[in-house]
Amino acid sequence: MIDFGLDTHTKDTWSVLEVRGEVDAHTAPRVRDRLRELVDDGHVRIAIDAEAVEFMDSTGLGVLVGALKRVREHDGTLTLVCTRPNLLRLLAITGLDKVFPVFRSVDDATTS
Repeated sequence: MIDFGLDTHTKDTWSVLEVRGEVDAHTAPRVRDRLRELVDDGHVRIAIDAEAVEFMDSTGLGVLVGALKRVREHDGTLTLVCTRPNLLRLLAITGLDKVFPVFRSVDDATTS
């Protein structure tokens, strides 16, 4: 199991939020708070790198949807970087794969 963690860095004009571990009712508020900080600080081109996310529940999905709404209110963009089959399946089952642009790499997400 990967310990939960959040790291933020900049790539070109994008803020990249790397998320590691499980995103659930316990950890999702930390993801939400970090995303709010980014938007409040004027970062509205955000790529969430979920390559090291082992599990995400409905609370985590809710955080992503809320962040997308906040970013769009500021005419921004929020993308996901994910190739993990379990997360891609979750996005497909919930229909969120039609809502979020999903990319195979941070480079692809930040040059879109």
